[in-house]
Order: sequence, then C-alpha cells, then structure tokens
Amino acid sequence: MPFCISLTVNGVKRNIEFDDPRVTLLDLLRERLDLTGAKKGCDRGQCGACTVLVNGRRINSCLALALSHDGAEVLTIEGVAQGEALHPVQAAFIAHDGFQCGFCTPGQIMSAIGLINEGHAGDDPERIREAMSGNLCRCAAYIGIVEAVQDAQKAIAEAGRRDAA
Repeated sequence: MPFCISLTVNGVKRNIEFDDPRVTLLDLLRERLDLTGAKKGCDRGQCGACTVLVNGRRINSCLALALSHDGAEVLTIEGVAQGEALHPVQAAFIAHDGFQCGFCTPGQIMSAIGLINEGHAGDDPERIREAMSGNLCRCAAYIGIVEAVQDAQKAIAEAGRRDAA
C-alpha cells in the first residue's frame, strides 16, 4: 500500500509517494530527492551529520520518519544559499575555518542556523558549544565552528538592523 506525503523542501512543494512507512526523512531526502548534503553518519541521532530544519527547528533526520512530517517545511543545506550569495553562516564557516574534512559541515551549518534563529546562541562560547554539542566533528574544528557561529550571529543581527532602517 503506497503512502503519499506533501513536503515543502527548500521552498518547493513536493508530493512524494513511497511504499515503506519506515522510511526516514534522511533517506527520503538523499535517495528520493537527491539532496545528499545531509549525511548518514551514525544513523542513531548521535553525530548530527543529518541535521536539517523542519518547520524552523533542528532535527536529526535519521531519527525522523518521513511519514510523520506530512505538510512540513524542510530546509536542507542545499536550500540555504541565495543563488551565488552564501548564507552568513556558510560564509562564516569559510572565514573561520569551521571545517576540515567537510563531512559534518552541512549538519553543523544547519544546526548553527537553527541555533541562531531560535535565539539561543548568545555570545558566550561555552553556551554555543553546549547548544551545538549534538553535532560532532571528528576533525575537531570546534574553535572555528564556535567563532563562525558568533560571527554569523553578528552579521545576521547587523543585516536585520539595516533592513529595519
């Protein structure tokens, strides 16, 4: 018996049909929609490589059943940049060497965007480290990641002030 769900993925409404109700959101994104930025690291929700935003909130897509997100808005790393213009978090990761091998980077960036949007980043490096603790980096680029989050948060706040003026 086929299942059909509707998702808005990176701003595009998608109707998706699949046969197995156990399909995870991660597998749906990677295997059915060819959005391979979210990575299957541990497949247990422990590494954060699969982090995407669903309705603006950070989730580990390897733990989320696709069927349970019918009607949701999903933002993946592929939908973050605006054309050639990088998102401030992406630009900050580059500026602060917030990555080395790059495997965890999409999940790190999505988690950082969610953290900033949630208003929980603050300017305390320890608070940022704690809030990003669900995203592991085997290369240990944590100093650059924290600096990138701080820098991006300032850039986003400044852009908001300019837009409001």
